[in-house]
Amino acid sequence: MNSFSNSVDLLHRALDVSSLRYQVTANNIANSEVPNYKRQSVNFESELKRAFESRDNAGEGFRMITTDPRHISSEMPRDWRSVEPRRVTDWTTVSKANGNNVDAEQEAMNIVQIQMQYRLLTQLESFEFSQVNTAMKKI
Repeated sequence: MNSFSNSVDLLHRALDVSSLRYQVTANNIANSEVPNYKRQSVNFESELKRAFESRDNAGEGFRMITTDPRHISSEMPRDWRSVEPRRVTDWTTVSKANGNNVDAEQEAMNIVQIQMQYRLLTQLESFEFSQVNTAMKKI
């Protein structure tokens, strides 16, 4: 796959993750006064990094050949397109007497950060397509 389609696909997935983060953060704010509610976050980047590292290290590692389905197989390189964002619930902290751990001010700051990241990602995607448009005009 060429770098343009990889870039656009990765930007598209990042936009989807930003949208999910926005929904999760808005849900945290909506439930900031609900007793025993635990804040949630979205984990995506760390799993994506592991997938890229497994791809980059695929040729360097030791590979075991399996001749039977019961054999232990080597870890195959993970395709980064198969990485899905996942919601993570913070069960370890309690910041309020009612058992709720949502800080509404921090969540509001997260909303602003997510909006800025989303805007940046849309600008990056627009730039990718403008490069193709420029290249097509020169032909």
